[in-house]
Amino acid sequence: MRIDLAARRVLVTGASRGIGAAIARVLLESGARVALHWHTAPLAVDELVAAFPDRAIALRADLGDVQAVSRLWEEADSWAGGLDSLVNNAAVMPYSAPEDDEERWQADWDLAWRVNVRAVADLSRLAILAFKARGGGRIVTVASRAAFRGDLPDAMHYAASKGAVVALTRSIAKGYAQNGIYAFLIAPGWVKTERVLPRITDPANRHMLAEIPMGDAAPPEEIGHIAAFLLSGLVDHATGTTFDINGASYFH
Repeated sequence: MRIDLAARRVLVTGASRGIGAAIARVLLESGARVALHWHTAPLAVDELVAAFPDRAIALRADLGDVQAVSRLWEEADSWAGGLDSLVNNAAVMPYSAPEDDEERWQADWDLAWRVNVRAVADLSRLAILAFKARGGGRIVTVASRAAFRGDLPDAMHYAASKGAVVALTRSIAKGYAQNGIYAFLIAPGWVKTERVLPRITDPANRHMLAEIPMGDAAPPEEIGHIAAFLLSGLVDHATGTTFDINGASYFH
């Protein structure tokens, strides 16, 4: 069955590359109207707007800035004529371990919490308020395998932030299902993005793919297909559920 999202009006954060760009492309190819958030560089966003000029818009915002988050929602909502879907994908992944400089450690924790948790919470809040008034809506949040099995010492902040959005999303699902607001989680493991691919193909990092029973990282399009499925309305009773895309690499 082909997913038809012609009726969907979606904000996708972090749509300039990697998983976010893949999600945005799949949604647009499925007929959705999509506001594409970016911050540092537009990259794939410009390509998507050029390919779908009538159904895509590029919106820049620093998700570490509370006011910028509010403006992003307002701009996307106004352009779309009323959003009915939100995809929380954007995240930062700084690297600093307990043994590193304390100033860097503190700065990285602050950044991870502001972008990976606070921005997700604030956008979800704005979505909830809007969706309640409109009779419902859907929120998809990209978490991580790290939320459930932890990560390396230099990525503790990333794992902790992803664990936080798992709890947040499940709380939204429980609290607002009666309002027709459904919230879902996608938890990828290794994905073949521009950032990750050089690491997993480095011969020195053979262990990274060796831990995956399927033997390979997931293509980002698979996360896009799951997001489209969840936004379609075909599986709303799965609200609160986590969809793992990790090639069965749960415990290694």
